[in-house]
Amino acid sequence: MITPETEPSGRPGPERYRALTRANIAKTAQWEAMDADLREAVDVVSRVLPFRTNAYVMDELIDWADVPDDPMFRLTFPHRDMLDDGAYREVRSLVREGASREAIEAEANRIRLSLNPHPAGQMTHNVPMIDDEPVSGMQHKYRETVLFFPGQGQTCHAYCTFCFRWAQFVGLEDLKFSSKEVDQLVAYLREHPEVTDVLFTGGDPMIMKTALLAKYIEPLLDIESVRTIRIGTKSVAYWPQRYVSDADADDCLRLFERVTHAGKHLALMGHYSHPVELSTPVAQEAVRRIRSTGANVRMQSPVIRHVNDEASTWRELWTRGVSLGAIPYYMFVERDTGAHDYFQLPLWRCWELFREAYQRVSGMARTVRGPSMSCFPGKCHILGVTDVGDKKAFVLEFLQARRPELVRRPFFAKFDPEATWYDQLRPLTEADRAYFIAPDESAHEPLELTVSAGRPNGATGADGAALN
Repeated sequence: MITPETEPSGRPGPERYRALTRANIAKTAQWEAMDADLREAVDVVSRVLPFRTNAYVMDELIDWADVPDDPMFRLTFPHRDMLDDGAYREVRSLVREGASREAIEAEANRIRLSLNPHPAGQMTHNVPMIDDEPVSGMQHKYRETVLFFPGQGQTCHAYCTFCFRWAQFVGLEDLKFSSKEVDQLVAYLREHPEVTDVLFTGGDPMIMKTALLAKYIEPLLDIESVRTIRIGTKSVAYWPQRYVSDADADDCLRLFERVTHAGKHLALMGHYSHPVELSTPVAQEAVRRIRSTGANVRMQSPVIRHVNDEASTWRELWTRGVSLGAIPYYMFVERDTGAHDYFQLPLWRCWELFREAYQRVSGMARTVRGPSMSCFPGKCHILGVTDVGDKKAFVLEFLQARRPELVRRPFFAKFDPEATWYDQLRPLTEADRAYFIAPDESAHEPLELTVSAGRPNGATGADGAALN
């Protein structure tokens, strides 16, 4: 049951959330301590990519003695190299010349559209239909799971600089997913009893007040086919006070209790990217209070160069999470969008990091899966690197797939030491081609496979052409 909180973060009285953006960051003491070039880079890059942090992140999570190399600084503050040289110089020139807001925004929009704002078929292949009409603010990529983007949850307590949903935050309405129509969600779920899991995502649904959040969640409690409700959130790391000392923190936990008492599995998919996010008393108390409602906290994050690209960081994150009762869930590969070039790592290195960290944790932390790419065909799991005959190859499998028959069937891709994403890989043999699904194929068209020794043979693309 919910227990009262007396001293969040060891301070008397509740903390108040205070957002910091380009408009007011200069009022902080930390900003004045940054050198001029660093301040200019934050100003320029934040004209293109979203920038938002808060006083808790600045005061508690960033080691300012280590800036700009501090991982939490890299995770929340824009950096010069997040834009290519030409784009950076163009925006910087406009800013230095005092160009109009409209002129800067026009150039920013041009750059944004070149950064693959909606990867993995989000705008084209994942949108569900009701009465032959697309439903806004929803995605249905995998048979059992529907994603819902509540309209009032399309911001966050702070933005991650790597965020693959950055397009939600930059003011381009055509790039947004959101919906205020929970009735459409309910209607769709009743028409599709195969859906067992609903994931509320954003942005961050936990930015909403509890009364509003309840209007989205409570209608699902009467749908028998829905067994699990997930909430994707960074609030557990960037504003854990949401569950401890906010004015409606207790109301929020009572909502969680209603969900679990209704027989639903409630999982907060906590986006933890670095162990420091679990280091503060208030962050640890947030996990304890959430778990006291019967809900679970699961931990997931991509591998992010400059932030968590050391095996020791992942080992500490998973170990600390387990000690608090949070469940290690996924290590992802950074998606091919936004400032991907700045944050990416070769796939072989992602696998090495996972393997090195996994070797050094107990079985309780080995619930984690990865590294995994959320690419167009599904969640592609990198099992390892091996030799097949005289050829070096990646060993892969799908943990989820648009075509369920592909799930958990090992396949091979040619080893490429430079590859950082699925679409840069090539099938090793003819039998592996079925797993390389092109984005112009139907999202749900079944693939007929003839199976030999557990692997498909003779498969081609939907049009009969080889998938290169």
